[in-house]
Amino acid sequence: MANFSFDIVSEVDLQEVDNAVNQACKELAQRYDFKNSKSSIAFDRKEKIITLIADDDFKLRALTDILATRLAKRGVALKSLKFNPPEKAFEGYLRQRVDINMGIDKEKAKELTGIIKNLGLKVQAQIEGEKIKVSSAKKDELQAVIAHIRGLDFSLPLNFCNYR
Repeated sequence: MANFSFDIVSEVDLQEVDNAVNQACKELAQRYDFKNSKSSIAFDRKEKIITLIADDDFKLRALTDILATRLAKRGVALKSLKFNPPEKAFEGYLRQRVDINMGIDKEKAKELTGIIKNLGLKVQAQIEGEKIKVSSAKKDELQAVIAHIRGLDFSLPLNFCNYR
């Protein structure tokens, strides 16, 4: 008897983040309220960190709004971003780090497998590193699990891949 499966992952397309940051930088250069400002947005792809630098609190809020809008238009889930509190930088400027979260940590994975097991379907959910593999003998039960998880308001953006 064939066994079907899929993986639940939490991933972010870093190319889309890069494109959104570039678009936000272009908008920043064109906006009148940022003229003669040292505000900037930088993306470190290897470290998965976006750094925002602004003159004051008002400009920092406008900068985060620009970034969030561009990321949302590019299809990047804002749940995958962790906005750290702003800190003082050079000459009175404000710096804010935005971490990009990838992968499902152990606590969230246990919570998710508990939700899947409480559905009462004949499926197996196993934690494999930063992803969860769900398998069953029936495709219909796997589709029911996907539909249920999509309906949840989970704290991480969840993607489904390797559907076999």
